[in-house]
Amino acid sequence: VFMSPTRSFVLPEDGSTDIIMVGPGTGIAPFRAFLQQRQIEGDSGRNWLFFGDWTEEGEYLYRDEMEAWRENGLIDHHDLAWSRAGPDKVYVQHLMEQHGEEIWNWIDGGAYFYVCGDKNYMARDVHSTLIEICSEYGGMSEEEAKEYVESGLMKTEKRYLRDVY
Repeated sequence: VFMSPTRSFVLPEDGSTDIIMVGPGTGIAPFRAFLQQRQIEGDSGRNWLFFGDWTEEGEYLYRDEMEAWRENGLIDHHDLAWSRAGPDKVYVQHLMEQHGEEIWNWIDGGAYFYVCGDKNYMARDVHSTLIEICSEYGGMSEEEAKEYVESGLMKTEKRYLRDVY
């Protein structure tokens, strides 16, 4: 196993900047570190975490830690998606759709948007959902929203960061 530091998938320099983190499954790992760092540094930015896996009983390994962070105010929003817990599969992008207007308000206000995890399905679907949110709540056409997300947020502003595998 070779490890190399990342220079791009990092927290904003300004600790008052809000962040939205989408990390189902093993994608939760960097976000635990982000939250630990923000707690230690006393950062004032709001933190929104989307997490999910197959079932709450089998895969929610960091429940106690996440609930403690929610209770002490470190995590402002904590949305959980369980894809095998019932007859309907619920994924993180479904929860994003439910909170589309608020996600847009955070992004429009300068929040960073992070995605970590599966690149084949989850990251692709989250990306599409983010474009839909920007279109619907940002008053853009679908083409304008795609340009905004892929060129504006991701490349120019560097506020849409992905670590997908």
